[in-house]
Amino acid sequence: MISIIIPIYNHAEELKKCLQSIKNQTYDNYEIIAVDDRSNDNLEEVIKYSKKEFGYKIEWFFNQKNHGAPYTRNKGFKMSKGEFILFCDADIVLEKNALEIMHKTLMKNNKASYAYPSHIFGHKKFKLFPFDAEKLKKMPYIHSTALIKKSNFPKRGFDEKIKRLQDWDLWLTMLEQGHAGIWIDKILFKVSSGGTMSSWLPSFAYKLFPFLPKVKKYKKAVNIIKEKHKLC
Repeated sequence: MISIIIPIYNHAEELKKCLQSIKNQTYDNYEIIAVDDRSNDNLEEVIKYSKKEFGYKIEWFFNQKNHGAPYTRNKGFKMSKGEFILFCDADIVLEKNALEIMHKTLMKNNKASYAYPSHIFGHKKFKLFPFDAEKLKKMPYIHSTALIKKSNFPKRGFDEKIKRLQDWDLWLTMLEQGHAGIWIDKILFKVSSGGTMSSWLPSFAYKLFPFLPKVKKYKKAVNIIKEKHKLC
């Protein structure tokens, strides 16, 4: 079974589209763990919709205060029952065969600990490439929405002190523990612009506009990850 963990913070409209894309999946052996991080938009309608559409397949949990994405994902993981884990942000829409393809890929590749596809952000395609440990040490290129074998997920989960590039930190931690990924040469999901990846900038911006606030924040986040994993 796949446990789909959805951390939620103020994405009620996007969440309904996300849930509908899960409802449309060709693979239906899953559970949904939805964890709200103290949203202040209208989630009530979406909760009613989700319980009507999914019944026992979905469980809702609510943080007592806003903790951020890492804490919220970890909470969802602790509640999960599946052999496989998929962290799916509320602003993601999955292709209808996404779960089926990722599951089949992991079942056929015993040495892989997770399967990651290419994806679309807004109107830009992020066509990735085969897993490369050395490239992973240099740059964050794998999105958090990858199907992970639960037995290989780090015991401490996401580092709740890391505020940016949390997915990169996760994959580096797993790499240090001897776990590698496998690339799926297909676009299996789309991320709405203005959501979790809204700080994305074209690659040339980091070289030509180092003074931009987004660039400075990004470089600072990169340095934090590199120092933690001794990549400096």
